[in-house]
Amino acid sequence: MIRVLLVHDARLLRSGLAELLGKARDITATCTPWRSAERTARATRTDVCVADVDERNGESRDLTALMRHTSPPGCRLLVLATAGRPGPLRHAFEADALGFVNKDASPDQLLTAIRQVAAGERFVDPSLALGFLQASQLPLTQRELSVLSLAAEGASVAEIAASLHLTNGTVRNYMSAITRKTGARNRVDAICIAQRSGWL
Repeated sequence: MIRVLLVHDARLLRSGLAELLGKARDITATCTPWRSAERTARATRTDVCVADVDERNGESRDLTALMRHTSPPGCRLLVLATAGRPGPLRHAFEADALGFVNKDASPDQLLTAIRQVAAGERFVDPSLALGFLQASQLPLTQRELSVLSLAAEGASVAEIAASLHLTNGTVRNYMSAITRKTGARNRVDAICIAQRSGWL
């Protein structure tokens, strides 16, 4: 039996996916929103963690932190992603995700991906290929993307610093680097460029 931890904030979608997985004879699923994902990961023995990486909320969507808390430690990560958003794809790749499924994929494709990842095999949805190419050309680091993501939600420098455990000065340095790398005029322009490019 493949034990799946499904992480998604939208209750309706989470329930629908859980029902789909529950129909498979070889899969059992536990569902959780992101806010309790790490706690659930510690308490539930999981073979595959399936997480939606497109949900925006800065560092609270830290896949690496989530996978640190999974039990057993050998749990594998499969992400649900959108082709037009290279930023989340890069984040998932840097978190050592083994599987990548387009959210427009068929239910059968998701089940196939879960089984493949559970067996230790990589699964990459072909429709995400362009997104991966764009991700490889993304000018911002993952930390810079986290800072910019929080800024896009309206967080102040002090709030970003507290959320990411940084100093205010370090956050300002990141914002300066982001503005320079994106060719933006200011912070707001950098956010617009990043959102238009699918980085956030």
